[in-house]
Amino acid sequence: MWIGTKIFTMSAKNKIAIIGLGYVGLPLAHAFCFRHPVVGYDINKDRVIELNTSIDRTLELSSAQLEDCKRNKAQFTNKPENLKSCNIFIITVPTPVDNTKKPDLNPLFSATRLVGNYLNKGNIVIYESTVYPGATEEECVPILERESGLKFNKDFFCGYSPERINPGDKEHTLTKIKKVTSGSTPDVAKFVDDLYSEIIEAGTFLASSIKVAEAAKVIENAQRDINIAFVNELSIIFNKLKIDTKSVLDAASTKWNFLPFQPGLVGGHCIGVDPYYLTYKAQQLGYSAEVILGGRRINDGMGIYIANRVIKLLRKNKKSFSESKILILGITFKENCPDIRNTKVIDIYTELADLGCKVDVADYFADELEVRKEFGIDLIKNPEFSNYALVILAVAHSEYLSINSEGKFLVFDVKSVLSESDERL
Repeated sequence: MWIGTKIFTMSAKNKIAIIGLGYVGLPLAHAFCFRHPVVGYDINKDRVIELNTSIDRTLELSSAQLEDCKRNKAQFTNKPENLKSCNIFIITVPTPVDNTKKPDLNPLFSATRLVGNYLNKGNIVIYESTVYPGATEEECVPILERESGLKFNKDFFCGYSPERINPGDKEHTLTKIKKVTSGSTPDVAKFVDDLYSEIIEAGTFLASSIKVAEAAKVIENAQRDINIAFVNELSIIFNKLKIDTKSVLDAASTKWNFLPFQPGLVGGHCIGVDPYYLTYKAQQLGYSAEVILGGRRINDGMGIYIANRVIKLLRKNKKSFSESKILILGITFKENCPDIRNTKVIDIYTELADLGCKVDVADYFADELEVRKEFGIDLIKNPEFSNYALVILAVAHSEYLSINSEGKFLVFDVKSVLSESDERL
């Protein structure tokens, strides 16, 4: 790598540390282990034990892929000292928001402090975690300097390559999604781009600066959030007009440039979170991002809106909502995925429960213990649909797409994917 000439080259001597072995870090470890020695670090000891026994509860990697990691001598560890021999550090920890919707950078700062303790001259630290523009160089670099005693862009360098992982998507996987790259100097930027080019089949895009790459990431999901908010608002309007939203969107989609967004819940660790990083930075600069925040308000309110639609459907069918049992199908934030982070299905559950409804939840993919710990809900295994007055399809897991009520219970289709339902969003 760097020996004093500030020229960076690919080398078999490069050893990559990946900090955080979740939905983002684990696929990276697998992809890189075919080309470089890899140390995957996670603070969760149980997670490390599972990975070392070829089990990935996120379902992003198969047992066979984890066996690939073993054959290529990738190391999964929760022991920080195993990072000593690494010279490239890729940080992939979560960047959530707190209860006031402000960025919570504590996981990122903790990972940065950890890396700073093992940083040596010539090392590169690459961030993949979503942040607001400027966070890498303004927030993280000072921590690296303080912990390591080294000077930025003299002794060590940084890059930023935002993650684009789509949990549960087996078509658009890590290597098949174009990767944005950047670096703190032109040489480093070229090195980071070359590094990712080794594993990304879809190719890379070298951004002009770290700040540009950070901004590109945060607006990707803000754009989707706003578009979904628009169709959610349309759904609210069309329901008042007694017009079927899906029928309207199907008709409008016949125009070549109509964007095919669908109404629904907006949760997860990206679309429902990332816009707040941009609006936070804008507010620091004295600007209120009205369009972005307006979209967030609409999408954050959809769970309660759906719950109230469900109550109206029960009343319409002369069923007492306080005596009728309701089943929610799906608690994860999206289909065919076990990820429950920031799921908005819980808003439907909480609102119905607060109104006095008897509500059960089933989910084919979600981890029972995780759901109990996070929400205090015991998932129902193999529910008998006919025991419920109403079934809500909240998440379109493939196992739930063939529901047929045969008139025995009401169906509210949040995802508008069932061939028959009593009502849909």
